Amino acid sequence: MDMNSQPLVSIITPTYNRPEYLKQALTSAVRQTYKNIEIIVSDNCSPENPQPIVESFQDPRIRFSRNEKNIGMFANTMKAFKMARGKYVATLLDDDLWEEEFLEKLVPPLEANPELVLSFCDHYIIDTDGKIDREITEYCSKLFQRANLQEGVYQPFYKLGLVDQAIATAMAAVIRREAINWDNIPPEVGGSWDIYLTYLCCSTGMGAYYYPEKLTKYRRHEQTDTMLSGRRNYQAKIRKAQAEMFCLERFMEDEKLKEFKPYFQQKWAKVNTTLGIGLMRAKQIPEARLYFCRSLRQKLNLRTIAALMVSFTPAPIAARF
Repeated sequence: MDMNSQPLVSIITPTYNRPEYLKQALTSAVRQTYKNIEIIVSDNCSPENPQPIVESFQDPRIRFSRNEKNIGMFANTMKAFKMARGKYVATLLDDDLWEEEFLEKLVPPLEANPELVLSFCDHYIIDTDGKIDREITEYCSKLFQRANLQEGVYQPFYKLGLVDQAIATAMAAVIRREAINWDNIPPEVGGSWDIYLTYLCCSTGMGAYYYPEKLTKYRRHEQTDTMLSGRRNYQAKIRKAQAEMFCLERFMEDEKLKEFKPYFQQKWAKVNTTLGIGLMRAKQIPEARLYFCRSLRQKLNLRTIAALMVSFTPAPIAARF
């Protein structure tokens, strides 16, 4: 694509307290072979102001904004989206990386077909030091149904986006900005804003284009909500489960998704158990039992039954489940 005819792409980079990762992320952004970009860095009042890092690039395409106080991850992310001026938007979180040809390969399908709302690709999984984990990468490609996905247009793509969860809108997709009403993403989605954004994209009735190449790198490290919620951090577990439950309940209410309702109901039951375990670890035992019972009314599950039984032991013991 001729640079003079390239539409503007807004790269959304919300950040908090990851100066070294942020520098790496921005390096991968400014090195894009697709040149007509703006990079919106929204700092959520990090203890160490990252403005010197941003200024060190001496790149006028970077727009930096710093909140006077921490407004939360969701609000900071939405603020950055609403600052965007590009025809297209793409999220590059401060701990992830893009290959240099990410935009060059994903923007042309959108330009060629106005009936597409997004284009997306596969991605690598990297560790704290940026090393690719080949085994987990291939496992995730298969788990999220991208391993054998053929290049081309998918329309509609409800199953692809919401059941297979093949589309990583938080780091491996380019979206037609004006197709989305950014005020329609409620704060209750929290850290699940990406799956809700996928839902809004699906709901446009437009199509999605898959480019079968790994063009981005997702970093697994101790401070991601996914990692935190899988360990003993009950606050992260509660936060993640509440966000997922809100999304699933919205999906179950949508008539356009009725063929997938049994799938969402099963996930909803599982998330109720997860939320209950988080509450039990927080020693909120009566509240935890409520969610265990909600889960069991939907589906009998040994994990849920075991958690409910443990909830009747002394609170210090139950909190270790």
